[in-house]
Amino acid sequence: MKVVVIGGTGLIGSKVVAKLNEYGHEAVPAAPSTGVDTLTGEGLADVLKGASVVVDVSNSPSFEDKAVMEFFRTSTTNLLKAEAEAGVTHHVALSVVGTDRLQGSGYFRAKQAQEELIKAADIPYSIVHATQFFEFAKGLADGATDGDTVRLPAAKIQPIVSDDVAAAVGRAAVGAPVNGVVEVAGPEAFQLDEFIRQGLAAKNDPRAVVADPNVTYWGAELRETTLLPGPDARIGETRFADWLAQQQ
Repeated sequence: MKVVVIGGTGLIGSKVVAKLNEYGHEAVPAAPSTGVDTLTGEGLADVLKGASVVVDVSNSPSFEDKAVMEFFRTSTTNLLKAEAEAGVTHHVALSVVGTDRLQGSGYFRAKQAQEELIKAADIPYSIVHATQFFEFAKGLADGATDGDTVRLPAAKIQPIVSDDVAAAVGRAAVGAPVNGVVEVAGPEAFQLDEFIRQGLAAKNDPRAVVADPNVTYWGAELRETTLLPGPDARIGETRFADWLAQQQ
């Protein structure tokens, strides 16, 4: 089975390509560096020839509100049109747990718009909602740093390693379309500030980390459970402490 992975050279995409090829599928990475640009449509028709499934794990190069909305609307529209013309029978997209609850953020409004375009199209689909990745702990801290202090909302999070996200996306790609959302999360829930505190401590980062009820998460206000998955989520196996130990 030919599977085209949009964003197939990135953190998740490269892992999805490797996993699918390992199991005997023809997984083709598609990105601007391989001559495929979903914003302009360049290369889409050629790469989708003979494809049964398209996996979209691409992300906007800019998180500015207008730019990120333009990216997801334009790229998703172009991609779905090209898929319909190529006879693709399953569209898989990676999104974020809690997207519909995070609409105070321009980024998550754009992800919601992407999901709505997918649902409105005629192509059977599966949307994988993942929680925050272990690998992005430092980036999250950097975005929330005020002087020498990281200020984060008082909320819970259930982070997951990127390998487990890629495995979930791969399973969705080779399975039947669910025409809905599948959630995936890590095995442990943390307070958001504790997750970041542990991640920074492992890197000997001296920044103080505090829970501050007055700050937002990428512009969105959080309740304690906003970032947590529902009871039917698939749970990854890798624990954060074990992953941190492997990074040393």
